[in-house]
Amino acid sequence: MNLEERIKGGIIGLLVGDALGVPYEFHPKEAIPPFEQIEFEPPPGFRRAHTGVPVGTWSDDGAQALCLLASLLECGKFDADDFAEKLVAWFQQDYMAVDEVFDVGIQTQRAILNLRKGIPPLEAGLKEEKNNGNGSLMRVLPLALWHQGTNEELIKDAFAQSAVTHGHLRSKLCCALYCLWARNFLQKVRQPYQQAKSDLKTIFETDAEARKELQIIFDFDWKNLNGSGYVVDSLFSAIDCCWEDSFEAVVRKAISFGNDTDTTAAIAGGIAGLKFGINGIPERWRENLRGQEIYEPLLKTLLETI
Repeated sequence: MNLEERIKGGIIGLLVGDALGVPYEFHPKEAIPPFEQIEFEPPPGFRRAHTGVPVGTWSDDGAQALCLLASLLECGKFDADDFAEKLVAWFQQDYMAVDEVFDVGIQTQRAILNLRKGIPPLEAGLKEEKNNGNGSLMRVLPLALWHQGTNEELIKDAFAQSAVTHGHLRSKLCCALYCLWARNFLQKVRQPYQQAKSDLKTIFETDAEARKELQIIFDFDWKNLNGSGYVVDSLFSAIDCCWEDSFEAVVRKAISFGNDTDTTAAIAGGIAGLKFGINGIPERWRENLRGQEIYEPLLKTLLETI
């Protein structure tokens, strides 16, 4: 696979994972259909979440990721003010949504209300430990695909994009880890996740607060994975899925965790798209993904910048 195939796979993999997970959201793992029945259209008798939303539609995960991508491409850098404006436009005017906004995280909504009150973007995100939802992690992949700076510069921008809605250090570090992981796939690093983990520890070796938070992150019990909205669980649920041997298996396993299925599958789907490339994503899912007129121009411009 060449770089273009991986980048296409990453963006479309995120959107496909999100759209695939939408109908199954909020269901416990026990209620999720068997692997082979997890499709855009759930099996007969399954009680779909978001019943009025057509199959193949991405949610807030995909829309916010495209907001971030559009901002990066237009500004040529991470610009917190521009990104914040685009998030508000998504929330108020359905910007980057396929039809209309139908799923908004509580923390993101509160942060957007802060932005509308005039609070500066880098101060708008909630900062308490209880505010570690997965809303900034789910959208951060475009930053890693677009960024050409050092690892330290990538981490700084990952922190900043998180701060707009999720200001706690734990959320920021999860975004940074994910970005390094994605970058390592693009650079064909032999053990992409392990190297990202090692690099992050090295970079924050002398930062006591960051070391403490990293210890909390890396001590998460893999036996307790359940695809929840907690940023650490969300990240490690996705990591666990990405050991599978096909894109299809990755995103189906993500959804099989239940709960926040669209976000787990978006996070895992983005990495799986980098791993298996655009042609590794089943054609039926690519063809039935809605909103091509929205993401294709952005993807084209992104590929022209690398």
